[in-house]
Parts: sequence; C-alpha cells; structure tokens
Amino acid sequence: MKKNVMITGATGYIGSWVAKKLLEKNYNLRITVRDAKNKSKVQHLIDIAEKNGSKIELFEADLMKEGSFDEAAKGCEIVVHVASPFFLNVKDAKKDLIQPALQGTKNVLSAATKSGTVKRVVLTSSVAAVHGDNIDMKIKGLTEFTEENFNDSSSETHQPYSYSKVLAEKEAWKIAENQNQWDLVVINPSFVLGPSLTNLSASESLTFMKDMLTGKFQMGAPALFFGFVDVRDVAEAHVLAIENQTAEGRNITSERVMSVMDLAEIIRNKYGKKYKLPVMKSPKFMLYMIGWMFGLSTKFVKRNIGYPIKLNNRKSIEKLGLKYTEMQKTVIDMVEQMEEQKVI
Repeated sequence: MKKNVMITGATGYIGSWVAKKLLEKNYNLRITVRDAKNKSKVQHLIDIAEKNGSKIELFEADLMKEGSFDEAAKGCEIVVHVASPFFLNVKDAKKDLIQPALQGTKNVLSAATKSGTVKRVVLTSSVAAVHGDNIDMKIKGLTEFTEENFNDSSSETHQPYSYSKVLAEKEAWKIAENQNQWDLVVINPSFVLGPSLTNLSASESLTFMKDMLTGKFQMGAPALFFGFVDVRDVAEAHVLAIENQTAEGRNITSERVMSVMDLAEIIRNKYGKKYKLPVMKSPKFMLYMIGWMFGLSTKFVKRNIGYPIKLNNRKSIEKLGLKYTEMQKTVIDMVEQMEEQKVI
C-alpha cells in the first residue's frame, strides 16, 4: 500500500509536476488549496489521479493561518512543502514574500510534528538560499557553490525573494533539529525551465521565457549567469527524496550554469530568426542607466552582472540518483508548448 503524502503548492509550476509523478506512482495525495470548492486550478491533477486510479483529497489551508495544515497532515507519512511565493518585483516584500515563506514553513512543519505519523519532510528551497549575489563566490574565495554555503548577502530590500528562501530554509532546519519524529530533506533548484502542466500557472519562469522570445532583451542581453534545471527533473528530485532512504540534507539541482545569451543561442540554433532574440550582450555601464526597465537595481547590476558562478550538483546525482534532462530538450519542450498554447 502506497503512503499518504501531503503536498502544498501542488497547483503551481513545480508542485504540479511533483503531484503528477506521485499520482502516477499511486501515492495517496492530500493537496492543500486556498479554496477546496474551486476545482479549476486542480482539475488537471484530478484528471491524472482518475487516469491512474490514484487517490486525491483536497484540504483547505492558508500559509499564514496557524493550524490550517493540521488536518491534512494527520495520517500522512510524508509532507512535501512546495508552496512559497515567487515574485521578483513586489511592492511590499515583507508582506508578499517573506512572511508567507517563513510563516508557511512554520505552520506546515508544525502540522508534520503534530500529526504523530510523518516520518519525512521534503522542502522545496532554492539555490537562492545557497547564494545571493553572483559576486559572493569571488568575495568568499570560492571556486563553486555547494550545499555547505548559505546566502548571506540578500535582505528585505535587496533580492527579497532570495532572502525569503534562505529565511524559510533556515527556519526549517531549526524546527527539524528540535524534534526527532521526522527527518528533513531539502531540494535547492536553480532557475527552473520546461513545460507547464497548466496554462493557469503564473510562474516567473514562464514570464522570463516569454520576455526572451518576444523581444524584451532584443537590444542586448545582460551578462547574467544562472543555474538552470528542467522542472520535470526538480519534480523527480522530490520523488527521489521521498523514496531514497539515504537521501539527506540539502541537494542543489542544476543541469548547467549559463548566461542569458547562452540561453538565446539554444533557442536560435533550433528556431533561427523566428523570435526576437538578443544578438549581443548589454554593456554593464548601459545597464546602470536602463536596468530599471528590466527591474534591475543599481546594486543588483553592480554585484551580479559579469560575474560567472559555478554550482556543484554532484550530490543530486550521486546521493539522490537524479539523471538530468539536457537543457536543449528542456528549452525546446517549453517553447513548443508556449507555441501550442499561443502565449507567444
């Protein structure tokens, strides 16, 4: 008999893929949603459950409401906490990002402890909790970022999303250390790309790709380097974290590091001149003047543009057993889906 799994954020970009993979393996899923009566956001998962003869239950819960996850966690052996706001431009970082990320983690992990049955919690964190600005690698004299590193350069006013992720993950480790009922495994994805399971998703990943294809960077791409990973691989990492008894600690998931221009070249190699892709790098001095058009502060430009990074993904391969999808396939699958859905 498959285990009962509670999952938060299952209607989102990453969470939907995690839920899909678990439903296809016949896990019994308890999905937390804001409004259990509104099934439109979860219908794609209900369809997957019916197709696979899997069990799915909806529970109302709110990241900010203490105790609201308790009922869903009762009788579960696994809790997967994916839900956390992901917005790069917000008016009130504390209200929109930091409080939901931090309070949500407290409430979900409290429910896991109160359940008396949960044995493992899998938390979706981010490489944003590993490092903040790209210059951090140079300042710290590192040759790469590993699971040993924690972001200490982000704040409520500078890279607030990254700050919300490091605060939430540190809180999770603190809670985990103060109990002995369940163990904690953390997945730290880099920037996630790939097809979405629902056209209702408002993911920043989809917005970024749309901007890339429709000409936002046509006059020049910033020399900005990210780790990139397929959304389906991130979901698989969560499944492996559930099923692999030796899984532990933090796990960076990144297929490769590349620049915005490198990403454009992957698209260009497949589609030629079909899209309004950048043909040159934006000089850094130019970004100081026009960075605001892309939501880039002067401090962000100074500490990130032109600084390559390296992410060590060996633990995800050797300990979790993750096999990465080539980024070329990830990008093409994503673009083709966006074409089919006529969002570009």
